Order: sequence, then structure tokens, then C-alpha cells
Amino acid sequence: MKKSKSINMFLIDGSPTGRIKCTMQNWTGVAYKVPRNLISECYKSGGNITEHLKQSGIYFLIGEDDKGNPSIYVGQAVIRKNGDGILGRLNEHKKSNTEKYRNYWNEAICFTTTNDTFGPTEISYLENKFTNMAISAKRYEVLNGNEPNLGNVTEEKECELEEFIEYSKVVMGVLGHKVFEPLITFNDNSCLNKNIKFSFIGPFKAEAELTNEGFVLLKGSEIRNELLKSASPSTIKQRETHEKDIENNVTTCDILFKSPSAASAFVAGRSSSGNIEWKTSDNKSPKDF
Repeated sequence: MKKSKSINMFLIDGSPTGRIKCTMQNWTGVAYKVPRNLISECYKSGGNITEHLKQSGIYFLIGEDDKGNPSIYVGQAVIRKNGDGILGRLNEHKKSNTEKYRNYWNEAICFTTTNDTFGPTEISYLENKFTNMAISAKRYEVLNGNEPNLGNVTEEKECELEEFIEYSKVVMGVLGHKVFEPLITFNDNSCLNKNIKFSFIGPFKAEAELTNEGFVLLKGSEIRNELLKSASPSTIKQRETHEKDIENNVTTCDILFKSPSAASAFVAGRSSSGNIEWKTSDNKSPKDF
């Protein structure tokens, strides 16, 4: 069973929509959430945020692509001759007129250490790991053009960096972005994570699971080819959003929905009641849980 954790969140600007600093007990890492329009303030305000963001570290540019899908860019920064590290890279992204994702992001989340211990090798390792984890989770559209170089670290350093990654995943989720968390978690003995499995009652072979986040339509589920007249605008939008996740009328990845009815409507291509069309092996519906 996973251990409980305590996270300290400091609202630098006194607002949950402003800059936020995150630390955890027994962790040398530190994270900052910075809205795009407040990047310049990090140069002026001084204090820990200015000191830490001028160090080497990893950062994530988060927003939406031109189709409204959540998107993320994973980047790294090392200290430069002008004294800037992460902050310098964020400023370059903000001012860029050539990057294809320049209009996609509206906030940055940055990770570094309180004692500035990351060198180029550690940064490359972290960038590679975070990028591949985001791609594997399939929650966000990853905008990186090339896979970062993994680098060559010792066994001892790898163990240390993997621990840093585990803490970072927790902090990222608390800051509102479950970028690295798969929709379906396996091999977890916690009673809080024992998902309930349902099958679609109808002409389409589809399966789903009720999870802590909502209702997940599983990879390999069949869906109706065409949308019927009763399909709601939200169902139409979901089909458009996940067009890339459907091949020959079969889902190619797990898809999260806010309710069982949203998932059954997606499958049936029409108005649908999830409490009628989803059943467990012992004939229970989602409302029974």
C-alpha cells in the first residue's frame, strides 16, 4: 500500500491562479508553477523563486493544442554564462515566434533542487524519462519533436534520479496535471485502486472500468461507426477529439469519461444511459457502486 505524503504549497502571489512553490518533506527537490504572463515577475521578485529558477532543471510547458486537447512540452535547462537556467529557457519560449507550439502553452511547471545538484547528465536522463512517461500515459499530446538522449548515469545516480521522478509525479498531479499517471493502474494492492469492470450491453463489444477519476473505456472496445441523430453535442465533440484513438471502429487506447453515460453514448453513437447499458459480470450497474 502506498505511503501517505505531505506536500507544502506556498502561494507566492497570494492566489491559487498565481505562482506556486511546492516542497515535500525529505525531498531535496522543489517545484514551481508559473503562469506564462508572470514569467517576467520571477526576475523581479527575488527570493527563492528567482534563485531556484536560475539553476539547472526540468520544465514542462502546459496548455492545449489547436484541437483543444491538453498538450505538454518537456524541456531541460542548464545554467548559462548570463546566470540564467530554467528562467532563461522559459523566457525564450515565451518570446519565440518560430516554435510550432508557441501558442499552445499558458503555464510552466519547473523542477530543480534546493542545493543545485543537477548537471547535464542528470538533466538529460530526467528529460528522457519524463518525456517517455508522458507519451506512455497518453493523457497529454506530447509536443517534443525528438526523443531526448537518455545519457549515461551510474547505478547509484539512477536510483537517486528515479526517486526524484517519483516525488515529481506526485507534485505534478497535485498541481492539477496527472501527466504521468496511466488511466488504468495494475498491480496495486490498495483497496482504493481496485477498479470495477463493466461490459456494454448491446451490439458492440466494449468494456470499461470505474476508477478513482471516472469511467474509463478500455482499449480494444468496439464503437458504432456512425453517429445517430440523438447523439448530443458533447458526444460529437468526444468523437472528434478521440478520432486519432479509433481505428476500424475500435479504440486504440484507454479513454477517460466523467460519467458512465458519456462512455456508453460514445460507444453507441447516440443518447444513452450508462446505468442501463453497462453491467458487471454479476449484472450490477454503475449506480450500485
